[in-house]
Amino acid sequence: MQKNALQGIRVVDFTWLLAGPYATRILADFGAEVIKVQSRNTATGAESNTTGYFNTWNRNKLGITLDMTHAEGRELALKLIKVSDVLIENFTPRVMANWGLDYGTLKEEKPELVMVSMSGMGQTGPWKDFAALGPTIQALSGITYLTSFGDTAPAGIGYSYADVLAGLIAALAVLAALDHRTRTGYGQHVDISEYEVMCSLLGPVMLDYAVNHNLAEPGGNSPDYVPAAPYGCYRCLGDDRWCVIAVFNEKDWNVLCRVLGNPAWASQKRFSSLFRRQQHAEELDELLARWTVNYPPEQVVNMLQRAGVPSGVVNSAADLANDPQLVARDFFIRIPHAVLGDTRFDSTPIRLSRTPARFCRAAPLLGQDNHYVYQDLLGLGDAQFRQYIEEGIIA
Repeated sequence: MQKNALQGIRVVDFTWLLAGPYATRILADFGAEVIKVQSRNTATGAESNTTGYFNTWNRNKLGITLDMTHAEGRELALKLIKVSDVLIENFTPRVMANWGLDYGTLKEEKPELVMVSMSGMGQTGPWKDFAALGPTIQALSGITYLTSFGDTAPAGIGYSYADVLAGLIAALAVLAALDHRTRTGYGQHVDISEYEVMCSLLGPVMLDYAVNHNLAEPGGNSPDYVPAAPYGCYRCLGDDRWCVIAVFNEKDWNVLCRVLGNPAWASQKRFSSLFRRQQHAEELDELLARWTVNYPPEQVVNMLQRAGVPSGVVNSAADLANDPQLVARDFFIRIPHAVLGDTRFDSTPIRLSRTPARFCRAAPLLGQDNHYVYQDLLGLGDAQFRQYIEEGIIA
């Protein structure tokens, strides 16, 4: 039987929403036994077990219920941590400390434990107790401003990019800490600030200001550092259908004009060179859009690419689900779910030749693996297990 890359690694998952669950999903995909801790009081909204959102980020994981407001609940959590390799949480710093599960306490109980704390601002500093979501972090870091279309109100990226990036960083940090443990026998505490994760993307603009005193400003679809015109996103035929086109030289410009049927406006002096086309980019974009809007984006792109003009379709989710390249590489997978039925997910872009990812189970139902974790793993007897359920500790 083929071994998984992280087989034998057990992870206690105190994460929720997106950043933390994405990190633990990566670990679970490659064979780690990830045990997600929930309670009936918190399994609501995005953390409700039968939503598509929850199932996207929590496949391949086991699930237990545990009420951490009870002292016995915190004792059970400690027992589980002591038989595990990794603990991941993405609360504000005060939460784990209030439960008596801060790293200073846990390393005394299990020196080889790897603990990963993912928070908005990190474990120290004047903002450490601030709660934050991905869009908040994106705004604070400047990414929201830099990805807007101009100096008017920023539109934002449109999804929690900061959470996804923080999840990737956390998964990488777990591997580094486990490697350190293999070499030294000791674990460590990994402190991930999502704010700093996003700020780490700003190196080029910070360097440009430090060296050249250039203020970073949003470029929209026409950044001034790209020597191209036309260069933008153009509406096409259909409901919210678009394509992108980029012309970098006179050869491509002449080819584009030929595909357009050599309209009279294309021979005007204001469009006679790349420099002039950049100066009159807004007028050029408007004229080009009058042509693209008559065709579906696939047809526009097909005409232009066949002629050698750089272009592409702005794909929707439906487009991606049927993309021939993704389909050919089995990027989408189906996993049966006890309530939702046959569910479809993205797999993983990480392809390991000897220890590939495995997708063996859908996200757990609430408390689905209580018997295995509490009785088989932690050794609770039937009477004590039932008592904890009746008292609402395992609930």
